[in-house]
Amino acid sequence: MRAKRRLREKKITFELPEESEFANRLAAVTRVIYLLFNEGYGATRGDDLVRPDLCEEAIRLGTLLTTHKRGRVPEVHALLALMMLQAARLPARTQSDGTIALLANQDRTLWDQRLIASGFRHLGLSAEGDRVTAYHLQAEIAAIHATAATDVDTNWAQVVKLYGQLYELEPTPIVALNRAVALSRWQGPEAGIRALEELAKVRALRSYHLLPAVLGELWKQLGDFGRAAKAYRRALNCDCTAPERRFLESQLRVVVG
Repeated sequence: MRAKRRLREKKITFELPEESEFANRLAAVTRVIYLLFNEGYGATRGDDLVRPDLCEEAIRLGTLLTTHKRGRVPEVHALLALMMLQAARLPARTQSDGTIALLANQDRTLWDQRLIASGFRHLGLSAEGDRVTAYHLQAEIAAIHATAATDVDTNWAQVVKLYGQLYELEPTPIVALNRAVALSRWQGPEAGIRALEELAKVRALRSYHLLPAVLGELWKQLGDFGRAAKAYRRALNCDCTAPERRFLESQLRVVVG
């Protein structure tokens, strides 16, 4: 009440920014919503791999943006499509005992078909205009996964292509890592290993647990359990969450016998 009184006394008014300034602010807002969603989709701390409450809040905020004519733009629809298509997989991301379920092993019957349908609706709305954002490309990748009956049926060649386009917009090590993983699903473990060994030279990834973790999986697929064990141990020496650590330890036990 005191705050409202002060606003009246100071005659402070709220106005929408100009069109050009609004676009800059909208980009900042969507970025924050995206980061909020990511923290829910893959928590960086705590004992839980996922935080559905954060994902739901991010989707709520994104939807709220579309209630205003200036927020009802392709970029926001692309972000909503991405978040909804990703959130649809949340029920299958962990097993009954709380352990991680990789995409290839997820029970796809648990995916939320309502969210998938909503995601595709926003993906269609995002196609207006001629500007392609990182959200558009990530949403397209998520859509490919959402429509694949199995991991094998996934159009991995198209996923690799989209990650290549995404890297042109956002040349980050994480995008390159995701592309290498997709490459391994398309052209085999050897291709993935070659790409990942190049990425191992990138300083920003030297302490990132997912790089050696993926290498461990690919060496395991090739039957080289010695190299797989070495990679998993290297991953366990990096910072990671408790669920990720339990998963890595389980994979290490598989390859050491």
